[in-house]
Amino acid sequence: MTTQAKVTARQLPGLRRALLAWYDHNRRDLPWRNARDPYRIWVSEIMLQQTRVAAVLLRYKSFLRRFPTVCKLAAARQASVLAEWSGLGYYRRARNLHAAAKVIVGERSGTFPKTAEEWRTLPGIGRYTAAAIASISFDEPVAVLDGNVERVLHRLLGGAGGNAESWKAAEALLDRARPGDFNQAMMELGAMVCLPSQPRCPGCPISAFCRTRGRGEFSKGKPHQQKREVTYSLARRADWVLLVQRAKEDGLMPGMWELPEVKRHPSVENRLFSVKHSITITDFTVHVVNGGKSEPGTWVRISRLGKLPLTGLTRKILRRAEIIQ
Repeated sequence: MTTQAKVTARQLPGLRRALLAWYDHNRRDLPWRNARDPYRIWVSEIMLQQTRVAAVLLRYKSFLRRFPTVCKLAAARQASVLAEWSGLGYYRRARNLHAAAKVIVGERSGTFPKTAEEWRTLPGIGRYTAAAIASISFDEPVAVLDGNVERVLHRLLGGAGGNAESWKAAEALLDRARPGDFNQAMMELGAMVCLPSQPRCPGCPISAFCRTRGRGEFSKGKPHQQKREVTYSLARRADWVLLVQRAKEDGLMPGMWELPEVKRHPSVENRLFSVKHSITITDFTVHVVNGGKSEPGTWVRISRLGKLPLTGLTRKILRRAEIIQ
C-alpha cells in the first residue's frame, strides 16, 4: 500500500480539505471534544479502547465528576477508581490510568507530556493512544492508526499492507496544520461512514479519491465466540447483600467484588432469572439463584455498593434484581 502511488501530491490538499470540511459539519457532539484538556482527552482515549462509544458516554461524565483532575485521580484509592470504572470492563486500563496519574503528579509535578514520545513512557499508553492525545491536545503532527483508520486507508488506497505500511500511509495523509482534527476526522469517517460490511459511499466526503468505493467487505476475521453457562447466588437480607471479593493476586479482575458463584446447575424452582453477558470471545448465559444466608462471603450494605469495585456482570445482575439503579 503505497500512499504516493494512490493519492498524488496534487490530490492530497483536496482530500484533506474535503475530509476536514465534512468533519467540521458532521462530527458527533461528544463531551471530550469540547476542550483540549489533555486530562479529559487522555481519560476518554483510555475508556474508548475496545469499548463502544455508547458505553463510554454512560461512565465518562461520572468518572470526571469523581476525579475532576489528575491530582484527584492520583490521590484516590485504587478501589475507588475501579468502582467508578465498573461497567467498562478491561480493568487493567483503570489500574494503568491510576498508575500513570501517580507518575504525572509525583514525578512531573502535575505537568502533562506534550509529545507522543513522552506519553508512551507512561503506564498503559501505546503508540495509537500517545499520538491521539498529543495531536488533539497539543497539535503535534503525528498520525493515529486504529481499526477505523486502518479500514479507511485500506479502502482509500486499494491495498492491504502490513501494520508498518499502514502507519506510513497515515503519516503521509496527515494534515499537519490541523493534525488533531484530521486524526479525529479519519476515526469518525471509519466509525460513521466507512463501515466494515456496508460502507455508506454516497455520503463519503473523500469518495472521489477512493480506489475501491466500498467494493467488497472489510474484515480482519473475528475469533469464534464460545458459549458458556454459569450460575451465581443472590442472597439478600433487609439492606444487605452477600458478596465475595476476588483475591488480590488473581490474574483476572483482582480485588473486584462479585456474587458467589455456584458450581452446580440450577434447578428451575430455585432460579430467579437469567441474563446474557459477553467478555471478549465468550458469550455467557448467567443463571441467578436464591442464595443461602449462611453461605461464605461478606455481607455488604446496599448503600455502599456504589463505592465498591463491582464486576460488570455483578452490576448487571444487581440492576436486574432492582437492588441498584
